[in-house]
Amino acid sequence: MINIQNIARLALVFAILIISYLVFSRPSYPQGIPHLDKVGHLVSFFGLTLLSFLAFRPKWYLVAVSLGAYALLIELIQSTLPYRSASTADFVADMLGVGLFYGLLWLYRKYRQIKSRSNTPSTQYSTEIDK
Repeated sequence: MINIQNIARLALVFAILIISYLVFSRPSYPQGIPHLDKVGHLVSFFGLTLLSFLAFRPKWYLVAVSLGAYALLIELIQSTLPYRSASTADFVADMLGVGLFYGLLWLYRKYRQIKSRSNTPSTQYSTEIDK
């Protein structure tokens, strides 16, 4: 059956494969702006967290531990590659992506909670992220 949960599961598998390919392959692009790759780490792990949330609705700490282990594995493998290097800052950026997702989710839910107390007609509709 096609639903948001199954689409998110498939997208999560593809995202992990694509991210793994990118972080383990030889970089073929110039790094014009120093530390811009940290933004890529943050955005990638924000996206992985979103997809994990939509796919499985796990407890936040399970996602944090799982993606933390994945981020650590990436850095350990990169430390063995001659054309890559491990970086604590990359790991921190990854975890900030996870934290940013859950921080924004918390704010969104608080906003919806406050809005529903006002009994406006727009609160009748529920979205996938509210569940």
